[in-house]
Amino acid sequence: MQGSIHKMRSYTHVIPVLHTLYYVVIKSGDMIPTSVYQTVYECLMKLLILPSPYSAVALSVLRNIKMEMTTPGSLYQRKVTAEQNLKNDYFTVQEKVFVFADPAVFSASLEAALRAHLEPSSFLRDAPTMEKNVVLRVLQTGLGTTCHISRLTQALEALGEHMAKTYFEEVVLAVEKSVEHGAGGRAHYLNKLQDIYRDILTASKEERTKIDGGSVCSTAMPFPEINFLLWREEEDLWNLLANFAMSSCSNTTSVDEEERNKKNSAQSEGSDFDVTVQSPVKSNVPAFIQRNAYKNKILADTLSLMREKMDTFPGSSPVHEEDRGRYTARVVVMGDDRVLGRLSRAYHSIRERESKHLILTNKLNLRFYYIPVTDVDPSLSSPDSPCQGEGRLSLASLLGRVDPWYNSNVNSLGAAISKLAGKTDRSKSRQNFFLLDTLCYYLRCGTQSVNLPLYSVKMTRPSSDACPEVEEVFVSHLEADIPEFRHLKENVSHRSFHRPKKPTAVVFGAVISVSFTKISLSRRELAKEDAPMTYGVVITSGEDHLTVRFKSVNPIYNTTIKTQNISIKALEHRTLSVCLDKDSRRTYTGVQRVEISPCLDAGCSRRSSFSVLHDQELLFSKYLDKVLSLQIKTFTGVTL
Repeated sequence: MQGSIHKMRSYTHVIPVLHTLYYVVIKSGDMIPTSVYQTVYECLMKLLILPSPYSAVALSVLRNIKMEMTTPGSLYQRKVTAEQNLKNDYFTVQEKVFVFADPAVFSASLEAALRAHLEPSSFLRDAPTMEKNVVLRVLQTGLGTTCHISRLTQALEALGEHMAKTYFEEVVLAVEKSVEHGAGGRAHYLNKLQDIYRDILTASKEERTKIDGGSVCSTAMPFPEINFLLWREEEDLWNLLANFAMSSCSNTTSVDEEERNKKNSAQSEGSDFDVTVQSPVKSNVPAFIQRNAYKNKILADTLSLMREKMDTFPGSSPVHEEDRGRYTARVVVMGDDRVLGRLSRAYHSIRERESKHLILTNKLNLRFYYIPVTDVDPSLSSPDSPCQGEGRLSLASLLGRVDPWYNSNVNSLGAAISKLAGKTDRSKSRQNFFLLDTLCYYLRCGTQSVNLPLYSVKMTRPSSDACPEVEEVFVSHLEADIPEFRHLKENVSHRSFHRPKKPTAVVFGAVISVSFTKISLSRRELAKEDAPMTYGVVITSGEDHLTVRFKSVNPIYNTTIKTQNISIKALEHRTLSVCLDKDSRRTYTGVQRVEISPCLDAGCSRRSSFSVLHDQELLFSKYLDKVLSLQIKTFTGVTL
């Protein structure tokens, strides 16, 4: 990890420059000369020789710059149309932003203060005004000095909603045709904009009414609508995403009905295709055609799940969202390591559901963003904390190390949010756009994923227990200890402040049995079993491995190993207490055995009983990393 971070530091200045360049282009309302674009284009071409992910970021910006060169105003039109959910017949991409705040971190006062800062995102959201703004901006950017802004602004304000909608549709159509034709369609595109400009000025004279003195048209980049909620129930995420995905359908079928229909139409794969079920209406379609159609559907669903995996790999070039014609949900979670733990469990549940019946995958692009917020002063963290100096923000610290631009923008934003509690002046909050501006910059420019691997946890309890086996996942941290020995932990913590004269005598024998596969320095794996004299085990995730620290009352037995698989068993009728991702809400007691291994992605583990389909699935999945990762968007991106 340290070596990879050191290699990236020599290129870190490239990332801020590239993202700032892109942001200036979409926010600037002025026509940028072609010569400037050409110079930028040549510079970007030279950056493609950089290692990934820098070349990937450069390529993304290069494509956007090329599109803006041939179709001025296209980046603004597409981004605003998607973010504001402006309905039209030619560019149907839509986006929604959901902000989930962890109630364990957000007090009532902090929640109220944050809501006040996010409120401006809901101002002036009427579609006609937004459509007029898009027309104004595209014509201004495309026509340059030949466009009289004041006259065009007055003309647009004089138009009725129906006429404004018509011209908005014409502008969107002109942009999409120009993007499709590339550089060869630039001249026709500019001529079309000139025709639209003249038509608006002519039509406004016919419809002109008395106009108020204040202008409502603006070419400034509007804020996307922010949907904020406290994340109290895990199902909240699924429900919001499913409802958003279903809104993309032309019918009004509910999510529950959709799931029931899928279950009724597609029987379990273990029984292949159930042709014995008779329909009350006799079908004229031959059975073999139905069977082939079902095979194709299974393969298509499997490839869709695999495509999600491939698209989120850092440095990859995913298919453009607008080319898929799907909606995009941007999910922002605010909190500490605990909220990422909840997100990991919710995402794991989503992938398992999708592997059985596709509800979201073919309709929705899912993007995760993380803003670290804590309710604890870092200076007050315990000196024997598992992540000393980081407390419950260990993953935020990790993201900041691998991506300095994330650290400068997002980690600093989280620190500012933590200080909002108690600031109740709502009028000043509405006028302070720092939080919204930074959030929007992160949403629009955070395009590269840091893949945080998830680990599966299988906990076994006594057979007499109502739930003898529990399966969970964690992303950052697992701690297991024996409750009856916690007083020993406190004693060791107290003695750590004083220099011991002699090693402490051993006070008990082996109470925990551990079986694991140790990763040596040579990267070879050695099977080993051990029974250290410990009162607890602390496990943290790292670069493709877990770091396991055994805690003993005798410092001699405080050992650390690196592994990917480990099994922990309590001896002598004792039981373990297991806490996941430092979240007391995810604490399990009475556990006899804990088995930890990399969490497999259900979407890549799906198998068909059809032999032909099975062979094709193996062909596509052979080179895929089957471990499920939580993809957090940053500015640089890296795989851990």
